[in-house]
Amino acid sequence: MLIAFIFIAGIWAGLQNSLAGGGSFVTLPMLIVSGMSPLAANITSTVALFPGQITSGYAGRKLVTGAGKLSFRALLAVSVLGGALGGLLLLHTPSTLFARLVPWLVLFATVVFAWGSFLRKSDSSGVHLGAAGAAITQFCIAIYGGYFGGGIGFLMMAALTMAGLPTRNAGATKNALGGVMNAAAVLLFVTSPEVHWMEALVMGSGAILGGLLGSWALHRINERVLRAAIVAIGVCLTVALFVKPI
Repeated sequence: MLIAFIFIAGIWAGLQNSLAGGGSFVTLPMLIVSGMSPLAANITSTVALFPGQITSGYAGRKLVTGAGKLSFRALLAVSVLGGALGGLLLLHTPSTLFARLVPWLVLFATVVFAWGSFLRKSDSSGVHLGAAGAAITQFCIAIYGGYFGGGIGFLMMAALTMAGLPTRNAGATKNALGGVMNAAAVLLFVTSPEVHWMEALVMGSGAILGGLLGSWALHRINERVLRAAIVAIGVCLTVALFVKPI
């Protein structure tokens, strides 16, 4: 029965990531409820959602581009390096320390998601990043993405639009870079004893199915309502984690 819920959580996360992002808000608590430590749940979730991210990045490859004078290859390189560094930091974080960090990480991710969903202006309020600024910003986002990952989609959307990319191109480039930075982390995680492979495979299968459903539902679901539901999940999870630490 628990495996069925993990599969459903994967479908939901894949659908959510395809439409609005924030799939880890579903997978992380589901895996913790299944009995994993927060560290194992975070690593297993990253591995499970990775195939869906690669699929999304490949589907939008024609819109992927660099940011002004900063080529896509350069963005790719800093994303791989940052993602690998974040993954290494996670692997060397004691499980007990990560458990204490989780409420704060979820709180930060929820705030970022809410800001990106309802408060961020599409023109980034006239703020613009040059090539060096975009590279440094993407590197920092990649480190955070390899370590935890919640809210990285909106962080990248903000950075890429401030670097001058149109929204559609920023979205496609964000998907490609997200897959790449997690690839660097996943390559480190596959040898970790913290990965629960059965749950990862079941959840990953659900996430791929959810991603396909997301393509069908893209013009049929009110995205603003979905984003509000994601923020509500994040708020409830944050409160629960602070009230009753894991």
